[in-house]
Amino acid sequence: MMRAPRTVALVAAHFPPSNLAGVHRARLLSQHLHEFGWRTIIVTTHWRHYEEALDWDLAALVDQSLEVIRTPALPTRPIRIVGDIGVRALPWHLAALRRLRRERRIDFVHITVPSFYSALLGELLHREAPLPFGVDYIDPWVTVWPEAEVKFSKAWASMTLGSALEPWAVRNASLITGVASGYYAGVLDRHPRLRETCVTAAMPYGFSSLDFAAPDLGMRELSQFDPSDGRFHLVYAGALLPKGRPVLQRLLEGVALLRERKSPLGDQLRLHFIGCGKSPNDPRGFNVLPVAERLGIASLVTEHPHRMAYIDVLAHLKKASGVLIVGSTEPHYSPSKVYQAVQARRPALALLHEASAAVEVLARSRAGRAIALTETALPEATRVADIIEEFVAAEYDPDSVDWGAFGAFSARESARLMAAALDEALERQRQPKAGC
Repeated sequence: MMRAPRTVALVAAHFPPSNLAGVHRARLLSQHLHEFGWRTIIVTTHWRHYEEALDWDLAALVDQSLEVIRTPALPTRPIRIVGDIGVRALPWHLAALRRLRRERRIDFVHITVPSFYSALLGELLHREAPLPFGVDYIDPWVTVWPEAEVKFSKAWASMTLGSALEPWAVRNASLITGVASGYYAGVLDRHPRLRETCVTAAMPYGFSSLDFAAPDLGMRELSQFDPSDGRFHLVYAGALLPKGRPVLQRLLEGVALLRERKSPLGDQLRLHFIGCGKSPNDPRGFNVLPVAERLGIASLVTEHPHRMAYIDVLAHLKKASGVLIVGSTEPHYSPSKVYQAVQARRPALALLHEASAAVEVLARSRAGRAIALTETALPEATRVADIIEEFVAAEYDPDSVDWGAFGAFSARESARLMAAALDEALERQRQPKAGC
């Protein structure tokens, strides 16, 4: 006999029409969880409180039958006292979850972070009356990056505060998930008891075939390049991580070496970077062009530093000669953009840590090539240059991609894994405790 559907409240401080990358986690899971016995209610913030540009084309990809609760938040105008939306919306998100619990409409609360401060909601609810909850890491909360090592800097303060708050936030969690196990490995190492009391599960963002089926995708005008100009256009779309800067440097050094060698690619190759800037909304916040200028290859590089509408990004990927993925020296980093790269049916060239789950995606699907690196060792510029030449010269046939293997990384498969983890966590909570 089939059981009655259960309901999970997915807390996502940002949700479409926000155009931040993290919105895709709740968007994609909510498309398919119902297929595996879990109805979804999204608890998010009303878009009038978002500071980034709104993307209504992305909002159109959300299932119109999905229940979305959009709460108020502290404003940032005329005075921006607090910027983090998880802090600004916390009391209203808590009130919405209390109401859902009071109305007996939810069986589980699962909180996507960042915003990391949203993770506090589970424990706040639990202290009032037990309600199973989990935290979904699409980024690690407590991690060290170069800016955070500067004492009393904003980044250092954020890391220090996270170190204090995370133990409290997860102490009674029933479920810890992430886009890869490395994203939550640190919290388990710091708090080993969670290995006994929590269910853990890793599932990637995955891909949705609906995204590339957007009706006007093929009609979009490209702002960054002309695909018919005879050049080889490599497109990277996404943020530049702090520990991705050395990777970018080495990539551009390899491109500069091509020009020094007088390789034909020194004139034919063009690299286009979208959304890599210092802020999602700053059209002058260049991160890539200054590096290219120092290396004397600015004529080969374009940068659109602020975020671009999602469908426009997909249009650029679909008409590119190849898709570029600039990773990080962190082994846990598994960029979701690899799925869009493969779906665009264009060859992918990635610079990734050898332990990144995205390396497996490319290898199993035969959809591209990864240049492996580690925390302490980057490939030499000569090797990068050689591989770029090989990559451009290689024939790409989308029919040679193992689409069956790629299917293992779908959003539907991720939702299946999430539903199984929710089932297990809920059943554990209903069993008598044995001295925890």
